[in-house]
Amino acid sequence: MAEIIQKDGTWTFDGDTLRLTPGRDKNVSLLRSTLGETTVPLAAISRISLEQGRKSGRLRLRLRDGADPLLHAAAGRLTEPHDPYQLIVESDRYGVAEYFTEEVRTALLLDQVPSDPVSEYLLPGPSVPLSVSAGDGTVSFDGERVRLEWNWKTEDAKAAAGTRTLSVTDLTAVEWQPASGLENGHLRFHVRHAPTKAPAKYDPNSVELWGFKKDPLMVLVAAAVQARLPHPAAPVDDGASREGEAAAQPALSPAEDGHDALLRRLRELGELHRSGVLTDEEFALAKQAILKRM
Repeated sequence: MAEIIQKDGTWTFDGDTLRLTPGRDKNVSLLRSTLGETTVPLAAISRISLEQGRKSGRLRLRLRDGADPLLHAAAGRLTEPHDPYQLIVESDRYGVAEYFTEEVRTALLLDQVPSDPVSEYLLPGPSVPLSVSAGDGTVSFDGERVRLEWNWKTEDAKAAAGTRTLSVTDLTAVEWQPASGLENGHLRFHVRHAPTKAPAKYDPNSVELWGFKKDPLMVLVAAAVQARLPHPAAPVDDGASREGEAAAQPALSPAEDGHDALLRRLRELGELHRSGVLTDEEFALAKQAILKRM
């Protein structure tokens, strides 16, 4: 077994699994501390490298594309302090780091682990239940449902919609965007059949982020949800997909496809518009389409 222990954390490799444990040093980021130990199977690793500097260096672990829901949710936006796949190494431990690197490389070679992308997650994502308060709200996730609660900083129009509870089965995607410069960030949940272009400030399915200390923790929620959504590279069964859509939107009989059904749809659209799910433009287009059928 190979192991390297540093203030920044401890990495252990037993030939099949690499365990990454964040250190307790005050410089370790809140995101890494909250995430805790990450267990990486050898099959998920693409490569490992050691970058040496004068006073310190870094061990960097690269995973195969699509192997980790956290990296998918972060979409390359995790900065170095928050990246769990980096370890700061003191210069006097370079020898140990080189040995550790060679052990992992040898195992990858012997097991003939490919470096190409995967079509299923090889890591489980952050543990649940998980709750994070940042920006204008609190997001909780128990593995099946997302709960959005608002605080005193929430825009009145969004807060008026009240606490939101979204089932994973109703979600098509989750999007995390950290604040950058003068641009606010967000954590947005895309709900099936309810697309919106509303800014996070007004979207009842989004939390607006302002760049404060706890903002990066929202990516953990995004990753936990992402781990339970279909993998973006998974093969799609067109037949099953069409059957699923048909089940979700059952065909109306001639009797139902009349004014009563269309009026009912108009009322549903009105409710979505009033709750902020649909923008004015989206509501107008959908309403026009129904009125044409009438």
